Amino acid sequence: VARFHEKLRRICNDPRDKVSSRLFRFGLREPTKKSPKQVDRKTYHMNPGDQRLPAGRQETTAQSKDVTCQEDTSVEAIRGVLADNAALTPASQEPMDDSYTEKSISVLEGLTAVRKRPDMYIGGTDLGGLHHLVYEVLDNSIDEALAGFCRNIQVRIEEDNWITIVDDGRGIPVGEHVSGKSALEVVMTTLHAGGKFDNKSYKVAGGLHGVGVSVVCALSEVLEADVFRKGRHYRQVYVRGVAAGPVEDIEKTDKRGTKIRFKADPKIFETTDFQYDILGKRCREIAFLNKALRVNIEDERTSKSDTFYYEEGIKAFVRHQNSKKEPIHPDIIHIDKADSTGTVQVEVALQYNNEYSTDHIYTFANNINTVHGGTHLSGFKSALTRTLNKYARDNKLVKDNEDLPDGTDYLEGLVAVISVKLPEPKFESQTKVKLSNTEIEGIVQQIVNDQLAIRLEENPSTGRAIIRKATQARAAREAARKARDLARRKTVLSSGNLPGKLADCSSRDPFSTEIYIVEGDSAGGSAKMGRVREFQAILPIRGKIINVEKTRIDKMLSHAEIQTIISALGTGIGQVDFDLSKLRYGKIIIMTDADVDGSHIRTLLLTFFFRQMPALIEEGHVYIAQPPLFELIPRKGSKKTSLYIQDEREYEDALLSLGSEGLEVFSNPGAASISGDDLKKLCKAITRLEKMERLLARKGVSLDRVLSEEREDGTLPTFMLVV
Repeated sequence: VARFHEKLRRICNDPRDKVSSRLFRFGLREPTKKSPKQVDRKTYHMNPGDQRLPAGRQETTAQSKDVTCQEDTSVEAIRGVLADNAALTPASQEPMDDSYTEKSISVLEGLTAVRKRPDMYIGGTDLGGLHHLVYEVLDNSIDEALAGFCRNIQVRIEEDNWITIVDDGRGIPVGEHVSGKSALEVVMTTLHAGGKFDNKSYKVAGGLHGVGVSVVCALSEVLEADVFRKGRHYRQVYVRGVAAGPVEDIEKTDKRGTKIRFKADPKIFETTDFQYDILGKRCREIAFLNKALRVNIEDERTSKSDTFYYEEGIKAFVRHQNSKKEPIHPDIIHIDKADSTGTVQVEVALQYNNEYSTDHIYTFANNINTVHGGTHLSGFKSALTRTLNKYARDNKLVKDNEDLPDGTDYLEGLVAVISVKLPEPKFESQTKVKLSNTEIEGIVQQIVNDQLAIRLEENPSTGRAIIRKATQARAAREAARKARDLARRKTVLSSGNLPGKLADCSSRDPFSTEIYIVEGDSAGGSAKMGRVREFQAILPIRGKIINVEKTRIDKMLSHAEIQTIISALGTGIGQVDFDLSKLRYGKIIIMTDADVDGSHIRTLLLTFFFRQMPALIEEGHVYIAQPPLFELIPRKGSKKTSLYIQDEREYEDALLSLGSEGLEVFSNPGAASISGDDLKKLCKAITRLEKMERLLARKGVSLDRVLSEEREDGTLPTFMLVV
């Protein structure tokens, strides 16, 4: 039946009007020499699932329609009837399924949708989504700084991974809203509620949708909002997005600003362990982008802290990125100018170094890190290429018969920061990874064209150094192209021969095979002894491979170990030659020693894959074999096997489990015993208490002193005032 319908559809798409002969060939009409008046009208039902039988021998319903095939049936007529019948199915053939009814339609109220589908709002529930919660709260503090009311921001990672963010801005309003609730509760518990829609309270802001902080509230196990406003201290607590009570007027104060303290919900996130380095990087960026803004971050778990404050703004950002590199010109080119209307501010800082990477351009829109770029990035690249090429021709730095460098040549060794501030930014999603305002491309392009030309004329030595760097990059690009062409013809890149040191597997199914890249021949021998030859291949490499981050591609292709890896994988390299469909192994596993050298080799291999075969990482083909940090060996004669432990936290948990196994603890003679899971919980609580005691000791406070200050309600003091 399906084939019959497909044939009929092909007929209806035939460009000829008369299809009688083809209808006869497919059995839709019988051969006859009768006149049209004498034709036997046989009706066939076109409903899916019907049998090709005459109408007199098949049941019909009021909904079904007939197709009567005659000598002069036209394409248009058949096409129209087919379209009508495609949407109709006889009631007798409808599947009986009561699982989808009117009761199946749900409406998610309030913040329920956020908890149901958090990925839509924060990009995921992994480590990136977890830290995005902090970014959302920080963005509100930054908006206060952009409005000129905030000069200090503090971020604190507390024990048990509580996060506290404090600013000295105006503070969230707490008065009664037209909805009957306090303005603070509306902001914290209602999507699309905020003060950034009318461009009056905030001329420039990163917050657009009134979604950010309410999403944080919804995805937090507990969130505490403290507002210091108009001489009063207010507080409200929320549990998983729902206010636990009304706004409390705590006390009189001379502070101002907002303090948000929250704990991410472990029911939502895969991990709730905040990383100091990730948050510290964002805090540093904020300080770079906002001159004279002081940002402090502190981790109470490790007593690590940093304070970021930069008078030069993004010029200091570029200098920081080039601090471990060798710049080819001493001065940092800085552009800071508004458009003709005065509503869009464009700030750019750039400097070239002697390295070869091309991905050190950082873009921001209203202090939001647009990691995927956008229209401000495309406008900058166009202006950079056009201005530098014009400068090279005008000053005879490139001969008339030579090709000019292209856009990629001017990106080699470039460190640039692009920051635009605009009143109505448009981003691709709530995570704001890409700017999409079309008018910004032209504005950035015009400003960079004009101002960069002026800077080059004022500093001709800088211009000559940049053009020299780009022409060298162009020459290297041509040499690399020739090297690749040569490699395709006579080297391992296109050869069907596999490297001799590769111990291949017997299976040829790329979905089930694995290749282990191991450190040295001795490790390769051990790996060969322990592998499953059917699907596991072993490729030993000798020592450390070349650092592709600091090497041109022609030198990289001549490196023996790089050639071995390329040959073994079979995909080729680079944007032009790489073909993922030719990958010979589904998993590429880097297995190095658990020491400094092994870590260095692993980093070099990952850098090679990231630069030359990024699709392998993006498609999830690259793995790291992580050796355990500890091995717990059972006593002699025990039937238990060794237990391998990955980190110190797991090591402590394992020791507690093993130590409490079969053990009973009595607090007093005759009292009930504590054992099993209860004993484990007690031991973990004691371990936590010991950590807290060490933390207090570093601050000069004893645990006994804190416990002696216990209040009647069982709470302990949070602060200690030293007079």
